[in-house]
Amino acid sequence: MNNSREMAATIVGAIVGGVAGYLFFTERGRRVRRQIEPALEDFSRELLKLRNTVQEATGVAEESWKLLNDTFGEAGTSPTRYPGGRTASFWGHP
Repeated sequence: MNNSREMAATIVGAIVGGVAGYLFFTERGRRVRRQIEPALEDFSRELLKLRNTVQEATGVAEESWKLLNDTFGEAGTSPTRYPGGRTASFWGHP
């Protein structure tokens, strides 16, 4: 199984290297790159907007759960901490 992983990694590396060489070292590749760069920038911007929306939704959900916990007297439970720095007890983790 290790040989198949190495072979797959070699093939993927060769394909990525070939595409990068085409895009950066040929005139036609440079034209293609100039055409797709604006689309990639738009895609990147949309991903950032999505991330911000998810973070805002997480904050709203967190506040909602805090309110529910306060209402039902479970305010003493500590929420789990997630990589984004947010705390979110609503995921069902202790």
